[in-house]
Amino acid sequence: MNENQGTNRAKLYQLALFPMNNGATNVYFVLILSYIATFGNKVLGLAMVFASFMVTGMRVFDAITDPIIGAIMDKTDGKFGKFRPFMVIGNLIMAVSVIILYVITPLIPASAMWLRYVLFILLYAVWVIGYTLQTSVTRSAQPVLTNDSNQRPLFTIFNTVASLVGMGAMQFIAPIIAGNGVAGDYNATWFAIMTPIGVIISVILTALAVIGIWEKDRTEYFGISGKQEQIKLREYVSIVKNNKPLQRLMVAGGGCKLALSIATNVTVLCMLYGCMTQFGTHIDAGSIVSDNHYDNLYLIMMVLGYVFSAPFFLLTVRTSQKHGQKRSLMTYVAVAFLCYIGVFVLLLLWRFGEPQWNLSIFEGKLFGPDFKITINLYTVLFILFFGVGYGAYYATADMPIPMVADCADYETYRSGKFIPGIMGTLFSLVDKLVSSLSATVVSIALLFIGVNDLPTKMTPYADGMRGVVIVLFCLIPMLAWALTLLAMKGYSLDGKRLKTIQAVNAARKEAVAGGMTMEEAMTTITDETVGAEA
Repeated sequence: MNENQGTNRAKLYQLALFPMNNGATNVYFVLILSYIATFGNKVLGLAMVFASFMVTGMRVFDAITDPIIGAIMDKTDGKFGKFRPFMVIGNLIMAVSVIILYVITPLIPASAMWLRYVLFILLYAVWVIGYTLQTSVTRSAQPVLTNDSNQRPLFTIFNTVASLVGMGAMQFIAPIIAGNGVAGDYNATWFAIMTPIGVIISVILTALAVIGIWEKDRTEYFGISGKQEQIKLREYVSIVKNNKPLQRLMVAGGGCKLALSIATNVTVLCMLYGCMTQFGTHIDAGSIVSDNHYDNLYLIMMVLGYVFSAPFFLLTVRTSQKHGQKRSLMTYVAVAFLCYIGVFVLLLLWRFGEPQWNLSIFEGKLFGPDFKITINLYTVLFILFFGVGYGAYYATADMPIPMVADCADYETYRSGKFIPGIMGTLFSLVDKLVSSLSATVVSIALLFIGVNDLPTKMTPYADGMRGVVIVLFCLIPMLAWALTLLAMKGYSLDGKRLKTIQAVNAARKEAVAGGMTMEEAMTTITDETVGAEA
């Protein structure tokens, strides 16, 4: 352990590689959680309501399995460490289940629809178990990776790189494969192509993450006593009840994830960039086809979002290192909230079929003979408000992950227990329960305006879609951010408080290593005694 006054620091390559675990699971966040309802409805022919509600049901199942996996993780300390087995086994389960689901089940004849329903449920449930195994590690391993307050905020930077490789790559490739000249509009061929691409990317990122955590996945980094704690299930209730910072972080993290999962839902984006940007119709092979700018908008807006995010990631890290992660999270969530007021006003001003009140960047094939720049003031203002707002909230979306490590350190300070598994998965439970609402909320909103099938880029505009987009793309995220700000206002683990907690934990660890019992260390080494020594 590289120690300076009890500080456990990670090497640069460890800080860079371990977040790839989040990138590996984010591949499936896109491949499954963004598209499985569309797969069930459009490819397997399952009812839209069933497919959408299954996303919510399985997300709830995913959340429930989190504390169970966390409890098992807290009891694990074997030859291959505490965390690495969960990463490898989880990724393998996901790979196998998603290949069978997306590639094999469409081969089942429509006459055996009952079998499609059964396999859809079973394979989805198996995938969830694998997803839970691997995602649990992202948060739970944070305390052993580093406890340096200057290093922990760097997770958001390296996590951005991992997300760009994982989630970003999938989001970028998806509409290209869905192009009319490739696979088509999210059909069976699209899923057959995207699945192996996603599996390969995820396996590579998992291997890199295993390398990143390898040296830290050892008993000597486990809490004050340097040994694996054995916690009884009934003790977890007391942990949640008494760890107030964790409670507030659950609300804040859930709010950030709700905003991200609904605002980036593929159906919402199809309505915004496709259904709402249809300027007319043309004849193609004897059929009337609606003209829309989805292919000209979606990728560009996604890339612009990442471009705007870059400076905010640097700003969040700088603010976190100087003032603590609490200040950073609240500051940039507030920026996102204010910017989305502008997005809200622009969507209120939107008019169907009127180019000056619509999003438009260019027409025709890029650099083709019919290529023409069509950007207008409405689009410029939308890019500014959306870009800054998206950049701010995307930079904070994963900030609660390293903050879970702060809550775990606080629990060690409070009770002497080192239980990163349950700390990380309790946070995940609320995170996933909240984000599970996204697909159901979208489906209910569509049913409310009489749309019975999930819209794709070629779906014509229907009355009420603007209202649905305003609610889902703006109002719900803004409400989530308001809850985040309210919860974080009373969050006690600011930069100064964390330094005190780290110093006390380090002093207790040194005392226990010198022969003092844990009970003696907890009672005799306090804020006051450490302050006096300093």
